[in-house]
Amino acid sequence: MPDSANPVRIPSARDPRLDVFRGICLVMIFLNHVPGTVFEEFTSRNFGFSDAAEGFVLMSGIAAGLAYSADFRATSMRLWTGLARVWRRVWTLYLVHILTTFAALATAGAVALWLGNSELLFENQMKWVWLDPLRTLIGLVILTHQFGYVNILPLYLALLAVAPLLLFLAWRYPLWLMAVSVAVWLAAGIWRLGPPNYPSSGVWFFNPLAWQVIFITGLLTGVAMKDGRRFVPIRRWLQVLTGIFLLYAAFSVQFPAVSKITGNTLWLAKETFHLPWNLTAFDKTYVTGPRLLHILALAYFLSSFAFIRRACAYWIAAPFELLGRQALPVFALGSVLCIGLQGVKHVTGENLTTDALIIAGGLALQFALAAARQYWPKPAKVS
Repeated sequence: MPDSANPVRIPSARDPRLDVFRGICLVMIFLNHVPGTVFEEFTSRNFGFSDAAEGFVLMSGIAAGLAYSADFRATSMRLWTGLARVWRRVWTLYLVHILTTFAALATAGAVALWLGNSELLFENQMKWVWLDPLRTLIGLVILTHQFGYVNILPLYLALLAVAPLLLFLAWRYPLWLMAVSVAVWLAAGIWRLGPPNYPSSGVWFFNPLAWQVIFITGLLTGVAMKDGRRFVPIRRWLQVLTGIFLLYAAFSVQFPAVSKITGNTLWLAKETFHLPWNLTAFDKTYVTGPRLLHILALAYFLSSFAFIRRACAYWIAAPFELLGRQALPVFALGSVLCIGLQGVKHVTGENLTTDALIIAGGLALQFALAAARQYWPKPAKVS
């Protein structure tokens, strides 16, 4: 019989919210990565302090917790199986990143050759290929040089590489893991720590030492879901508090007067209480305080209402669920497309009709790829 002090929890069925919101994030990332169109005005970054990238990393952590945590729980430890599964995925992510990187470079070359515009070859950190080709080629392979808009996979594979240790700790010492994660995030921001770029200067744009706090929050959430429970319980006062904060963040982004109040208040808090800069600034590389607080509040608020889970199970959400289920190939294709479409934008300029066509075409290709991956019959194995 199960111990009454430690009742056996039955894991729930697949949660549709994860795939649906991951699919929505993929669409918003694509819209944001083709800058200059009217459509990017409707993405989440225009209604809060964080954007779709934070959401995507959080849900990647949740997905990793759900997919790999069973191999590391105390009652059914399968260490070598778990390590093999996780690191096999890391290798896949690395190969996809390298393919995406060189496909993006080829796409920029195609724009220069066939559309007669070479601006793209000198944007998104591609200029280093021409300024310092030998060192840049080395950097591309060892991940110390990353092109803009195709640089989130190195973050994910770096975090997933240490996920076995994180999952081991998540089952046994979840609160200690969360505390250490927050401490590392704080230290990384204060002292500007992170993996170095090469041959350029600075640290990775998606700095793993800072972004790990979002991934680990997701990982702990996924582990709890695997165990049939919530990592942070539903409390009415937390729903009200996060809802008020999200509403204020939306007003702060949308209205300059409110934005000025926000900026002045954060500056005053920093000067009065001598707070570290990364608690009050708005910086994406170090996922500074307002951005981190916003994505955590958003995740809690959306996950705490049952009707949102029911809504994600309706047919109208099915296209986004499809994208979310095929997140890796869709993200890779979208990253390459966004580079090429940036080049198209250089040629066409501000044109609503053209913008609508290129955005619709890019999304259609991503949906088609997801559908092919999901529904195309798999070939039978040859014995």
